[in-house]
Amino acid sequence: MTGAEIIVQVLVDEGVQTVFGYSGGAILPTYDAVFRYNDEHRGDNGTAPLPLIVPANEQGAGFMAAGYARASGRVGVCMVTSGPGATNTVTPIRDSLADSVPMVVICGQVPTNVIGTDAFQEAPVSAIMGPVAKHVFLVTDPHQLEETVRTAFEIAAMGRPGPVVIDVPKDVQNWVGEFQGTGRLPIDAYRKRIDAAVGSEIPASAAKSFFDILRASKRPLIYAGGGVVSANASEALRAFARRFGIPVTTTLMGIGACDTTDPLALRMLGMHGAAAANYAVDDCDFLIAIGARFDDRVAAVPDKFAPKALKVAHFDIDPCEIGKVKAADWHNVGLLNRDLHQLIAWADSHALRTDFSAWHRELEELKRTYAMDYDRASPLIQPNYIIEQINLHTQGNAIITTGVGQHQMWSAQYFDFREPRLWLTSGSMGTMGFGLPAAIGAQLANPERLVIDIDGDASIRMNLGELETVTTYNLPIKIVVLNNYGDGMVKQWQKLYYQGRLSATDKSLHRKDFVRAAQADGFDYAVRLENKADVPKVIQEFVSFPGPAFLEVIIDRDAGVYPMVGPGMAYDQMITGDFIPSRQKVTVEQDPGSTSMF
Repeated sequence: MTGAEIIVQVLVDEGVQTVFGYSGGAILPTYDAVFRYNDEHRGDNGTAPLPLIVPANEQGAGFMAAGYARASGRVGVCMVTSGPGATNTVTPIRDSLADSVPMVVICGQVPTNVIGTDAFQEAPVSAIMGPVAKHVFLVTDPHQLEETVRTAFEIAAMGRPGPVVIDVPKDVQNWVGEFQGTGRLPIDAYRKRIDAAVGSEIPASAAKSFFDILRASKRPLIYAGGGVVSANASEALRAFARRFGIPVTTTLMGIGACDTTDPLALRMLGMHGAAAANYAVDDCDFLIAIGARFDDRVAAVPDKFAPKALKVAHFDIDPCEIGKVKAADWHNVGLLNRDLHQLIAWADSHALRTDFSAWHRELEELKRTYAMDYDRASPLIQPNYIIEQINLHTQGNAIITTGVGQHQMWSAQYFDFREPRLWLTSGSMGTMGFGLPAAIGAQLANPERLVIDIDGDASIRMNLGELETVTTYNLPIKIVVLNNYGDGMVKQWQKLYYQGRLSATDKSLHRKDFVRAAQADGFDYAVRLENKADVPKVIQEFVSFPGPAFLEVIIDRDAGVYPMVGPGMAYDQMITGDFIPSRQKVTVEQDPGSTSMF
């Protein structure tokens, strides 16, 4: 086989079903190999076994692969050419590393004999990608190509998932050699670390000490992060919470790990978390962190996070996260699914019973008193109302993707999610332009699911070219643009902390006609919604439309995201706005401080 054919064969052997990418000179041999493989193995109905989805831009391809991986749990694959093709994937690669998303990115590279000469469309991929990827391979020995590609999939999926980059010079793709059909690179140190985590079952003594803490607790609380979803441990988490009656709050990335409609669910905590969830964190006496990393959006002031917690327990697959931000009194590095079930088994064998009914009553009162709310009487369309109306149709069963900004937070606050992998958003990186291409990847991974991209007028601009990708492949994705004529989240901060100086964020004078843009890209359903009275009828039509559908909603320009925990603030300083009660009056500091984070 040629090197290009070897790459394609390994992709097939690894179970890859879709490849996202944009062609170019340095990757042409592999693209040609994909074409020939599909031509030779086409199904009876004419379907290609390895479809190649072509975006408008390589960044879109990267986010499509990430959306595919997030929605399916399988490794996403992106294939691009050298130089600008590769560098356009830097943002989705970093985004996937930050959110622990398994992805393999195959980059074409100039021939090995001209690497380092500033050849046409050459970029130092290893140097650029090294800091933002889980691992980078530059294949200079063609005899190691097959092992390298196979090992890349292993690294991407094992342990804490992440993106792996393979930089393949064109001459390596054209090389002809024998296909072995087996073999991986000798990454012994990495495999030993993974084996250590796999082998670290919770000993009986550690289980006993955990339950000693739990029995002494009156207000335990589970703080679940994206690691639960990545580890496919949602069912184990739910069984654990039910077995002991422990309430659950999740991070932005952990949404869906616990059914948001479950009585034990407190929804999201953090900077824009539910007030009841944040107050529960303040009140708990035993915090159990599962697959979470105490990031600054949740624990901006670590010493004041869960201030009444006498003990903290921490479960994770990554030993680097234990004690990184907040000290843990009890911890375990291992497989979440197995470890939670082991603790349940230990408790069952010792007939351990817990009763936190008094704590449950306290939390029910918190949820009633500090319920999410907004200006329901406003004549203007409130974004919260739009999401509530869509949620009436989806019932927590649709895949929701978002861009980044206010619309992202409203979606996290008001949508229900009955299962994991239904909520796809850029968490740690906060990348605008994520939502639309991620929805494409998610729809291809789950063709029978309803997929809805909730976007903002500023965020969708970043990858607006992917509208055409939706219609090119006739994907029945539903796209909502909540248009407040500007960068809403930044404007909210400018109003709170910069005396309302809307520097570079007010786009009210811009002339973008999103509906006509969608129509130009082939959307048969493209509607602008401006009147509040029309909302239920239009939402019904939009959600039930059988093909790609686009809806622009002109929302209240001054609508804010509340609750909000300001930069460098603790939960007792949470701003709840005009429609959600607060435990105490909070004064907004006009100067956010030179060391505060956005």
